[in-house]
Amino acid sequence: MKFDAVLFDCDGVLVDSEPITNGVLRDMLQELGWELTLEECVAQFVGKALKEEVAIISRRVGRELDPAWLGQFQERRNAALRERLTAIPNIHDAVHTIHAHQGARIACASGADRYKVEMQLRQTGLMQYFEGRIFSGYETPRSKPFPDVYLAAAAALQVLPARCAVVEDTVTGVSAGVAAGASVFAYAPQGDGAALQAAGASCIFRDMAELPALLR
Repeated sequence: MKFDAVLFDCDGVLVDSEPITNGVLRDMLQELGWELTLEECVAQFVGKALKEEVAIISRRVGRELDPAWLGQFQERRNAALRERLTAIPNIHDAVHTIHAHQGARIACASGADRYKVEMQLRQTGLMQYFEGRIFSGYETPRSKPFPDVYLAAAAALQVLPARCAVVEDTVTGVSAGVAAGASVFAYAPQGDGAALQAAGASCIFRDMAELPALLR
């Protein structure tokens, strides 16, 4: 491998959680009076920490949302994920190969809360590769698109950010990886990946089976 470490986003990269999470969010926004299709909800919120978006939601629905609303969202989201979550196709073989080649210098650096990340990795059988090397944007001063969570992961692995490959799937996440100084590999199973490339991704790929060879 030509990189000293590989840092993975979680949602949309390791696990296929975005349609589930955004479906719950869309339903709860509808209950507040904000009507969105699933596609509109994904476009508005994908890749972002919801705690950072509460002010936007409050303005849109015309009233302040208290912390209990965010807690209710997390409860409903977690229940839906436990019921329906699956791993991204071909990710197990890809992570297994990369983990072996990197001598375990891989990490998961997500904008989501730690409970969600760890629950999803356990549920999909990926935790064995990331145990002890999981980083949450909820635990850094700023979440994505700022680079803090990737800088924290690189520091913990004692690797220069410029020697890291970041694997992302959203413009927000690509922006965070680029801001950290890493090389960003953008997973785009649908579409042409033009927005990801415009955000600074150095490589666009469509199947996780391709990733180990691309990193070499």
